[in-house]
Amino acid sequence: MSSSPSDGDAVGPLAGTVVPLVVTVLVGLTGLAGAWYVFVRYPDSLVDLLGLLLVAAVGLLSLWVGNRLAGSLVSPYNAAEVAVEGPIARERGGGLPSSPAGVAADDVVEQIELADADPAAEALLVKLNTPGGEIVPSEDIRIAAERFDGPTVAYATDVCASGGYDIASGCDVVWAREGSLVGSIGVIGSRVNASDLAERLGVSYEGFTAGEYKDAGTPLKELRPDERVYLQGLVDDYYDQFVETVAEGRDIEPDAVEETEARVFLGSEARERGLVDELGTRRAVTAALEDRLGEPVVVREFEPAHSLRERVSLGAQRTTYAFGAGLASAFDGDLDSLRFRR
Repeated sequence: MSSSPSDGDAVGPLAGTVVPLVVTVLVGLTGLAGAWYVFVRYPDSLVDLLGLLLVAAVGLLSLWVGNRLAGSLVSPYNAAEVAVEGPIARERGGGLPSSPAGVAADDVVEQIELADADPAAEALLVKLNTPGGEIVPSEDIRIAAERFDGPTVAYATDVCASGGYDIASGCDVVWAREGSLVGSIGVIGSRVNASDLAERLGVSYEGFTAGEYKDAGTPLKELRPDERVYLQGLVDDYYDQFVETVAEGRDIEPDAVEETEARVFLGSEARERGLVDELGTRRAVTAALEDRLGEPVVVREFEPAHSLRERVSLGAQRTTYAFGAGLASAFDGDLDSLRFRR
């Protein structure tokens, strides 16, 4: 896990920056003085060069110990931030055919849980810029935010739609910008119909299944009317769950949620409909959080650390996507060829 300071809108408490520095310097100077006396000043028989090397080594060790001690005595932050940016999938770049990379839901959940376990993190800020994505991974992030022990704030930047709004509905307060696109409370199920193409190519489909609807949605065969009803029923069930989740999380009537008709709204209309609580910049969000906590806010961004191999893999995903990678997934069997998204 790595961390970075916030975008500069929040000014941290004086103790959060001065005290750790003072403790670090004092411990470091004490270590240097002790090392000088023991290895250079007192034993006249020691070679000066060896003494200087030992002084330097002990001094560096003392600085490290001082820094660790300072960090344990005074926390430099009191709010955690996690970002959900891009399409949401179980694994990064593994779930949606419409994008080469996105949000790895398990990584986001892990960071929220780490922040919740950190006693310094009194509040959670969830930054959202996502069109949505896979249903269960989106739900996992929302549930993790709901379980956070402290105030939770969702902050929509450019887009907070579908699965992204599912996550926002699990937070105590939802903020957006005037120009943010918010909403899309709906579900889409899709499949590729390649039966005509297969016929032109002389390819026929033979399925060996057990269970009437096991191969419903397979791209290489036409969809029967009863199969269409079955699959639409799945979409409707997902939609009912989504409406119930938003209605409960936002404390609005289910009918009001359904009246949005899965549209997206600019920030001002989203607030009028009860989908958003407040409009403002990141600075306004931080100021409101300071009022809630009763103290100045310093934000630490929690994000997963990626190895060199993972970074190379992400770059390769983007490159292969540019050349049309992922088309083969349209020809997977049974429900693997169907995509249900929020």
